[in-house]
Amino acid sequence: MNARLRNMSLMKKFRCTVRLISSVCIAVAVSACATSPEGRSQLKLLPDEQIDSMGVQSFEQIKQDTPESKNQNMRAYVQCIANAIIPQLDEDNNPAMWEIRVFADDQANAFALPGNKIGVYEGLFKYAVNQHQVAAVMGHELAHVVARHGNERVSDQLAAQAGMAIAAIALGTSDTSEDNKALILAGLGLGVQYGVILPFSRTHESEADLIGLELMASSGFNPVESVALWQNMSSAGGQAPEFLSTHPSSATRIKDLNARMPRALETYGKARAQNRKPNCQL
Repeated sequence: MNARLRNMSLMKKFRCTVRLISSVCIAVAVSACATSPEGRSQLKLLPDEQIDSMGVQSFEQIKQDTPESKNQNMRAYVQCIANAIIPQLDEDNNPAMWEIRVFADDQANAFALPGNKIGVYEGLFKYAVNQHQVAAVMGHELAHVVARHGNERVSDQLAAQAGMAIAAIALGTSDTSEDNKALILAGLGLGVQYGVILPFSRTHESEADLIGLELMASSGFNPVESVALWQNMSSAGGQAPEFLSTHPSSATRIKDLNARMPRALETYGKARAQNRKPNCQL
């Protein structure tokens, strides 16, 4: 009998928990719903200013850990490309507002962080062989910032953690175990700070490809070269650069880029007609 009563009590708590979590989710959805540039619904729980601050902190840490390139030509080359792309952003479109750094590292990678930070590694130039291809990478990375993918990713993590915490409390299993402490720390900021540099989801990557394609085209860079870039990347075979590790397959992204190419070429033609003709040389 006691066991039956305990089970009934547990089920009652479980139903209450489900209703509580549902209420929280509805409240969050109403108060923190946003839409990406591609029209996809997003969850954004944190102020953009907080995410920007985290991006700045992360960039400072990377600068401490990785030396800056001494190659003046590379640095001027990357700055030239950034100077062409940044004015096409809807916000923070003055290149002087951005800190751009080339890192002396052989990995084929690049990134942009909230808080107006761009990093490019010397190893990228093994695969991005002209200004258009570098612009494709930079446009892709800037697209993550434009679409606020960092805020969305952190918000998804926090929402999941909050649901777990509510369930633990309602079911009477909450305690001060190391697991719960880690969950609380993550919710308070430790997990958030780490989240800024976690790999993006494939949904985010695919979206960034399309936003970045439009961004490079509107800057006067040839969008067709974006396909050539991913062909270069995929040709690395077993030595594929880290940049591809969490991204959609080259075949998938090339297919998606080609599907959007007519629109990008139209944008590119308009940009050239308006004398947006970057000429960045390495």
